[in-house]
Amino acid sequence: MSDLKVRLLNHTKNPDRICAAAAQSCYSEQGAGELFDGTTDERAKKMIKKVVGMGHLSVVEHAHFTFSVEGVSRSLTHQLVRHRIASYSQQSQRYVGMSKAEYVFPPSIAGDPEARKAFSEAMDNAWKAYRLLAKTVPKEDARYVLPNACQTNITVTMNARELWHLFSLRCCRRAQWEIRMMAWKMLSEAKEAAPILFEDAGPPCFRGPCPEGDYSCGKPYKKGVLPSEEELMVESAKPTD
Repeated sequence: MSDLKVRLLNHTKNPDRICAAAAQSCYSEQGAGELFDGTTDERAKKMIKKVVGMGHLSVVEHAHFTFSVEGVSRSLTHQLVRHRIASYSQQSQRYVGMSKAEYVFPPSIAGDPEARKAFSEAMDNAWKAYRLLAKTVPKEDARYVLPNACQTNITVTMNARELWHLFSLRCCRRAQWEIRMMAWKMLSEAKEAAPILFEDAGPPCFRGPCPEGDYSCGKPYKKGVLPSEEELMVESAKPTD
C-alpha cells in the first residue's frame, strides 16, 4: 500500500488578497499596494470570481505554494514532473542508499493473491540485485535495477494557476490512482490556505459537464465535496480503463 503524505510547507502570505489586489490593479489608477490594504475577503472573492471567469488567469500566478510529498512511487513522480510550470526537488537515488526495500503496493495488486505474490517476488528480486550491485559499483549505477514502485520524496512548488491545472487533470477519476490521491490531499491543504482561490478547484465535473466524452467515468463528484481517504482507497482498487 501507499505511505503517501502531503504537507503544505509554505505559501504566499494572504494569497487570496494578493491575487485580488493584482487583478484590481489592472482596472484601477491605484497600485496593488493601496488596493491590497483595502481588500476584504468579500471583495477578494468577488474580484477573483470575475477575472477568473473571464479567463484572466495570470492574476492567480502571484500566489505560490510549496508542498512536501512523501512515500510516493517513482511512477507518480514521473507523471508529476510533466507539470512543467513548477519547481521540484526529489530525493536522489545517487546519494541516498536504497538498501531498505520501500515500495508502493498498488491496492488492485494487493487485493489479488496471485498478483500480490508475483509482485512481492519481483520487488524482493530487485532489491536483492540492488544490494549485490551496491557492494561493487556506485549507487548511481546500482539503482538501474530499482522499480517504478520504489518509494521517493519530492518537494513541489507551484503557483495557483498551475495548481488549478493539476487539480483539474489529476483529481479526475480517470487519473491514475496514486497521483489522484496526492492531488486530492494537495487540494485539501490548498483550500485551507486559500479558500477563495481554490473554492471551485478540482475535477472538471465540479464546474460543469465532463470533457472526457466517451472516456467519461459517468460518476461525477459532488461539487465542492472532497472525497475521504477511505473513499479514495476504495476507488484506487478499481483501476481506470
